[in-house]
Amino acid sequence: MSDDRQAQDGAAAEQTEEGAVPAARTGPGEVVGRRRGMFGAHGSGDTSGYGGLRRVVRFPGEARRPYGSYFDEIADELDGALEEQGLDYDAAVEQVVVDRGEMTMHVRREHLPRVARTLRDDPALRFELCLGVSGVHFPEDTGRELHAVYQLRSLTHRRLLRLETTAPDADPHLPSLVAVYPTNDWHERETYDFFGIVFDGHPALARIMMPDDWVGHPQRKDYPLGGIPVEYKGAQIPSPDQRRAYS
Repeated sequence: MSDDRQAQDGAAAEQTEEGAVPAARTGPGEVVGRRRGMFGAHGSGDTSGYGGLRRVVRFPGEARRPYGSYFDEIADELDGALEEQGLDYDAAVEQVVVDRGEMTMHVRREHLPRVARTLRDDPALRFELCLGVSGVHFPEDTGRELHAVYQLRSLTHRRLLRLETTAPDADPHLPSLVAVYPTNDWHERETYDFFGIVFDGHPALARIMMPDDWVGHPQRKDYPLGGIPVEYKGAQIPSPDQRRAYS
């Protein structure tokens, strides 16, 4: 599938719940990786099984006003509330992405607690619930390899919002949101365990799934495969890190 066709399909999927016109984008979006393999690539198919397909990994582009639906109200209310606290909205929010009817605010990590607390406490916003934090590792997104994604819900206004922030591999620190959303406690521990993101200010940051003395963080894309050989009906199956590759 071509990039143009993908952009058209993405725009068609962005109809908001109120039927508003989807937000326009400033560009096609940032390329954060190139992958190769048998499936999921652009262009003609490759049935050889030798991993000849190549796929560009691209983020959705930044949205332009108007965003559509209630998204403009969220941005306006947050802008005003941060201004009252002496914080410039553009200094805190790097960009806004509206994709497939969902809004994502990309927040600079040093301003994440202030933005989250404002979203929770401001009467016009009232995002009382955070469903946790998820980690994502983009090794080719230089300087922002580690992403943390927060899903917020406003029970008062029946609205959804996603926050995203980043940290480099060289400085994998993000401020903890446990003081704002206490239920993030174990989620931050799991994200630390699997991705190596250090949440500064967490009351007891430690591994939660892997043993305390485990080396590395298993859900990072640079984590090596491993395992033990197994025998199946008399055949010896090597561990994943020893199997033949076609790349």
